[in-house]
Amino acid sequence: MEAKATVKYVRISPTKARRAVDLVRGRQVEEARRILRFSPLGASKTIEKALNSAVANAEQQPGVVAQNLIVDRAWVDEGPTLKRWRPRAYGRATKIFKRTSHITLVVRSLGEDA
Repeated sequence: MEAKATVKYVRISPTKARRAVDLVRGRQVEEARRILRFSPLGASKTIEKALNSAVANAEQQPGVVAQNLIVDRAWVDEGPTLKRWRPRAYGRATKIFKRTSHITLVVRSLGEDA
């Protein structure tokens, strides 16, 4: 049994979010929550919310217990980029790219094989 949660249009760059997602991939849910709660990375709070949502989605199925779930798959896709301008010397301008991310977490029960 699998359950999925997706958080879209998060205002953090995908490379920064991938660092936090790599910490929890393949771990049990309680251990992943503990890692995210004490992680200094900025994306960890958003990823923890997505993990809690995926666990809540999984618990809607009959017979599923949160202690028996692991983070099976987790990935970060790039969302739309906000393009802004910043003034520079001699009346010029520089592009500023404000990147967004789509974060997806999939949890599955421990009893099942991959």
